[in-house]
Amino acid sequence: MPHETMRHEPMSPETRRATTRLDPRSPLVLDTRELGRRPGSMRSISRSVPAPSDLGVAVLGVPEGSELGLDLRLESVVEGVLVSGTVTATVVGECVRCLDPVSRGLVVDLQELYTYPGREPESLRNTGEDLDEDPGALPVLAGDLLDLEPVLRDSVVLALPLKPLCREDCPGLCPECGARLEADPGHGHEQIDPRWAALRDLTD
Repeated sequence: MPHETMRHEPMSPETRRATTRLDPRSPLVLDTRELGRRPGSMRSISRSVPAPSDLGVAVLGVPEGSELGLDLRLESVVEGVLVSGTVTATVVGECVRCLDPVSRGLVVDLQELYTYPGREPESLRNTGEDLDEDPGALPVLAGDLLDLEPVLRDSVVLALPLKPLCREDCPGLCPECGARLEADPGHGHEQIDPRWAALRDLTD
């Protein structure tokens, strides 16, 4: 998602990460204003949003613009806002054995803590590392807004099989000629010992 980072020096890592500007009109940007930063307050969200681009792996993914179902709970905690729930989607791709189209439903659990600027847990603040450069650092709220897309993307991609199959017992294609083995279960090729190949050529 396009974003712009305001640059003023000097700036701490916490402030730098918190000043990322988000577009509140984006379907994957959520407003936490109703929680009021009161620990224990909660808000439920159920909505359908269009899938972002490149949501998947090389052979399987969620088509851009297709429907994503969000069923989420936003809960205010001391450090920030805890987001948990599920994402439902339809993934499409191709079987890695026979190359037939594959389409199936996907339900993914999602959970992430979005921290208030400067309110990261002590275990993270005491590392002495630049949290802005740490890929394992917790995301930070931009004002009252949070960007769900990076967390959603990670959760969906990690839930996808690297080698999708149309079915578990798919026989695939013949490695010699590419014929569909399902259509011809008895398909095969004569295997000749290369040591006898020259003799066969003489016979022919």
